[in-house]
Amino acid sequence: MSRKPGAALVRQLVSFGLVGAVGLVIDIVVFNALRTTVLEPHLVHGGPIIAKAISTSIAIVVNWIGNRLWTFRTERRTETRAAVLREGVEFATVSLGGAAIALGCLWISHYGLGLTSVLDDNIATNVVGLALGTAFRFGLYRFWVFSGRRRGAVAVTDPVPSRSGVLAP
Repeated sequence: MSRKPGAALVRQLVSFGLVGAVGLVIDIVVFNALRTTVLEPHLVHGGPIIAKAISTSIAIVVNWIGNRLWTFRTERRTETRAAVLREGVEFATVSLGGAAIALGCLWISHYGLGLTSVLDDNIATNVVGLALGTAFRFGLYRFWVFSGRRRGAVAVTDPVPSRSGVLAP
């Protein structure tokens, strides 16, 4: 029995959201830990930007693992080193684009508009930047990085319970 395309998209959106939520928690915790301590703006000029770059980099690694192994597991590349490396580079490229969106929102808010409190920085980067960056990343992950239509994508079937309740390959 094959799944409907809409059900596959919903599964991807839900798992993308859950993986992203884990990455978001890591991003926010690391950002705020750095932003309020060693990279506090009164101590380090550009501290919020540096803190966000570090926290986002850590979250990108976590998100690549989660999206590769769960969200886009049926579309990912074959397990050859070259294919995995290419996929990783593409994922990092898209993720850095999404990070640039969040950093841009933070920069505009903090330096352009003068909204410099911890709350202002979090709203700019973790609300506005997150929403814009998430839409950008999901679209490019789905249609470029993990696209099953690309040469080298592994043909994996998503396990579907059979009528007997046993998972079918």
